[in-house]
Amino acid sequence: MAAAAALEAACYYIEDPEAPTFHTFFQDQADVKREHAKQFIKYLRKYKCKICLPVIKRPDIDNWGTGKQALLSALQLENELNKLLQDLKASASRNRETNLLRFMKKFLDEQTRNIKYLEYQLNYQKELEMSTQSEGQPENAPGTSAAAGQETESTGNSPSPPAQKVPKSSP
Repeated sequence: MAAAAALEAACYYIEDPEAPTFHTFFQDQADVKREHAKQFIKYLRKYKCKICLPVIKRPDIDNWGTGKQALLSALQLENELNKLLQDLKASASRNRETNLLRFMKKFLDEQTRNIKYLEYQLNYQKELEMSTQSEGQPENAPGTSAAAGQETESTGNSPSPPAQKVPKSSP
């Protein structure tokens, strides 16, 4: 379900040239999540394990809205998936399933990276939002003289987002 949610978000942002690289990020995440699911099923079949997939509720989102809202939704899904993986790790540890613990390590590491990346992007979006709001207020607007309240020459520079690196996994 995580792959489906990421693909849905990617499709939502495909036509919005103003949105930061959300389409690319969500498309990549859909592909990665799908590949992870295949790897888990292959692992379970290798050890002749019973396949019992967890139920992950599809996010009830018809409109992904702003970048901040999309990042919050993605972060919530990543945290939910991380909790499921942590529960599986705890169960594998209790049952001394060392092969499963080794297999899961890369997935858990990647989950941690994805969560940190989404938190970073969410903080950046919040800072950008605050910066945009403060620019709209006359007393804080760049290029405005505080004493006279008249426009002065402005450089027109606005904050630009940092290069967004999309975390990828190796299959």
